[in-house]
Amino acid sequence: MQLKKLASFLVVLAGLVTASVSAFAADPENTMIITLKDGDVTIALRPDLAPKHVAQIKKLARQGAYDNIAFHRVIDGFMAQTGDVKFGNMKNGFSAGAVGTGGSDLPDLPAEFSTSERYVRGVVGMARSQDPNSANSQFFIMFAPAPPLDGQYTIVGNVVSGMELVDNIKKGDEANNGTVSDPDRMIKVRIAADK
Repeated sequence: MQLKKLASFLVVLAGLVTASVSAFAADPENTMIITLKDGDVTIALRPDLAPKHVAQIKKLARQGAYDNIAFHRVIDGFMAQTGDVKFGNMKNGFSAGAVGTGGSDLPDLPAEFSTSERYVRGVVGMARSQDPNSANSQFFIMFAPAPPLDGQYTIVGNVVSGMELVDNIKKGDEANNGTVSDPDRMIKVRIAADK
């Protein structure tokens, strides 16, 4: 009998988690769409977890700053990193030697680490330097769980559709910390409310 109750509880809990992520995805103001070479990836942004980071991402997306930005660091089985608007534009000023070191003209952000969410497949987190308060424009999408990142990097969203397209992003050289030669890019990034 106890096993049936536990199974029922887990089914309800899974439904609540799915409904929670779906509710975020249903909000066009907090839904980011990234067009990749193979199609669109939809991300439910999480202003409930990281309001300052989400606001900055939305501002950059609305400025067109993320369009044509390279996935400069992609590690198979770990994550795909992008968002260097200073050195990562594949059509205007791309620098293979500097990509990954830049941000935007906007200020760096104070950490908004979450203790309630975990780095699992499809989670979108903000890249930063050793300084916890240094996230700016770069972000990464997880291919797989990475518990060491939990509570150490700001979570800004979750992929709700198109994760198979993220899986197809060109991988980098593991011996060179995932650096990608001739990288794939975000062709266009927009907020769903702006259609």
